Amino acid sequence: MSKSKGSAGPEGLKFRHGRPSALGRVSAAGWMTHRGMSGWRDLGHHAAAFILEGRGSYEDEAGARHRIVPGCVVFSFPGLRHFYRPAPGTEWTEFYLIFDGPVIELWESQGLIQRHQPVLGGLDPLEVWARRFESVPGPSGTLGTTPSLVEICRLQALLAEIVCHRSGTDGSGDEAWLDRAQALLESDRHRQTSVEQLATLLGLAPHAFRRKFGQLAGMSPARYRAVRTIDRACELMQSTDLLDKQIAEQLGFCDEYYFSRRFREITGRSPTEFRSILPPSKR
Repeated sequence: MSKSKGSAGPEGLKFRHGRPSALGRVSAAGWMTHRGMSGWRDLGHHAAAFILEGRGSYEDEAGARHRIVPGCVVFSFPGLRHFYRPAPGTEWTEFYLIFDGPVIELWESQGLIQRHQPVLGGLDPLEVWARRFESVPGPSGTLGTTPSLVEICRLQALLAEIVCHRSGTDGSGDEAWLDRAQALLESDRHRQTSVEQLATLLGLAPHAFRRKFGQLAGMSPARYRAVRTIDRACELMQSTDLLDKQIAEQLGFCDEYYFSRRFREITGRSPTEFRSILPPSKR
């Protein structure tokens, strides 16, 4: 990496490898001018890059594609090959952090940072957020003197601010929207209302509805509806004496054979196999 100048903070590149704490470490940090990647890459670590100037695009092998503008944070995840670059003939300025450790794995396992949502935007004012990123490794003159435990805790504080800021305050806005979307899907298990109609009810175009739902729920609206329908089938098998044919009819399937295929697809078992693991009184 070559030295570059950040629009906020001191000129030059910060870089360090610290000994990990019990929670993890921030192994590298710095300003850089990004002119594009030569190809797909996997860092092998978690990373976050805050874009202060410039525009471009991001894509990864999971199929995610995002436009990048100032105020975006681009997350990288170990094992997920990705590619991002400024618009042709341009460059952008970023401050990056590379980190790993048990506490970061916990953040990911709890869905606080998510592979299917690698780009978060709207961090403003830019200069304020740039200083927040710089504060994680500390001033240039003190590099190497701050314990790794302090740095990883500073990083967690920054991540918490990003997670809360992305939905306005504490995430309740997105949570309320998702609750309503899920309620609409669950109340329409017979699939009488199309995704397009549901999108209209929520004030979004169909493609925007699918994208937002997928980002927040981790699956498509159609998949969510299918999963909840099969969940209901499992409940009926446990609480009633209904036959597969009767359950299929009640849940809007065209026949019990299609119901059986969807049941196996969602649960990994056929209805008969599922019934075999129920307590004797429920079989």
